[in-house]
Amino acid sequence: MAKIIPFKGLRPKKSIAPQLATLPYDVVSVDEARQYRKDPYHFYHVTRSEIDLPEGVDVHSLQVYEKAKENLDQLIADKIMIQDDEPSYYIYELVMEGRSQTGLICGSSLDDYYSGVIKKHEFTRPEKELDRINHIKTTRAQTGIVFLAYNDHEGVQRIIEDWKKAHNPTYDFVAEDGIRHIFWVVDDYAKVASISRLFEEEVPATYIADGHHRAASAGKVCKEMREAGMSITGDESFNYFITAIFPASQLKILDYNRVVKDLNDLSPEQFVSALSEDFVVEKISGQKMKPAQPHDFGMYLDGAWYKLSAKAGSFTTDPIGVLDVTILQDNVLSKLLSIHDPRTDKRVEFVGGIRGLAELERRVNSGEMAAAFACYPVSIQQLFDIADSGNVMPPKSTWFEPKLRDGLVVYLI
Repeated sequence: MAKIIPFKGLRPKKSIAPQLATLPYDVVSVDEARQYRKDPYHFYHVTRSEIDLPEGVDVHSLQVYEKAKENLDQLIADKIMIQDDEPSYYIYELVMEGRSQTGLICGSSLDDYYSGVIKKHEFTRPEKELDRINHIKTTRAQTGIVFLAYNDHEGVQRIIEDWKKAHNPTYDFVAEDGIRHIFWVVDDYAKVASISRLFEEEVPATYIADGHHRAASAGKVCKEMREAGMSITGDESFNYFITAIFPASQLKILDYNRVVKDLNDLSPEQFVSALSEDFVVEKISGQKMKPAQPHDFGMYLDGAWYKLSAKAGSFTTDPIGVLDVTILQDNVLSKLLSIHDPRTDKRVEFVGGIRGLAELERRVNSGEMAAAFACYPVSIQQLFDIADSGNVMPPKSTWFEPKLRDGLVVYLI
């Protein structure tokens, strides 16, 4: 069963929260983050602290992490961010285009992470882990929330909804991207204890939706501290990591699309012809091709959109093989373009569905890319099934929206 704990969160003053809160560090480029350099309270000064250093600095250098610590310490010293006096849970609601999802921010057990109670569906990359490991160790804080999902639990949801109705939110603002963020502090001892008990007795598993690298990094920091003899009771803060746990029924996965830099010495005509072995290929006139069902793909090539429909027998029906990202990888990227490891091959890049099909067109029309592929999104149930089976999805299979904001609450270790 899932073990979670309340914690004394470090949070911004109410008046500063809308200004301070940021998108996760890994969904913005350095150039995008630099646009906020002159805003003294923006949380990119902590999560993307290279914006305060000369351009060209190695973003993984020690001075970047030390700058992050300096900036976080300054926010605390200036009382822009203040730590709560009592361990609390935090309710976090996000509203996007009329759709709402409400989760619980807590500390999740790293023992659960290693034992499989917290289930994973992606491999991680060592260099990305090391970046967050160094950030955590230097700042002594977990600044990015790991996004978890779980099968709906009526008792937990009742407590959360009752609290929302009975209490005014601590924060309530609409960010520049139009997403509304609403945040409550649950500091009632009895309610906190009830939530902890329900998870420990009735929630068998949680699933990482987004944040595999943040989770893995927290886990390795924990192991290092344990090996150094710093774990005495097992309840030290580094034995947990900050998570936001959402019921599955409220979540939506968007498509995660691919763009490729070349056609592996094939002409557009040769490439379309080669595709016909595994797909029914149809050229689309006058509109973009957004897949409306599984096993259909949109392809943008040489100024035109095509519909690709996977032929029967061109894929397997096991939990991994049936995924559209697997079909695309096996029958197009690997088979025709010799892109065998999309995690490391520089010839393929990934575009979150939130950017729309126009972004795929732009990348190809600019000459930067040779072709783009739009995929039908993975379902929450597919994610759960694969994680339950102990398998992993191909990289960049899921894109969740809306994104949780960094900076609304920080977990100190």
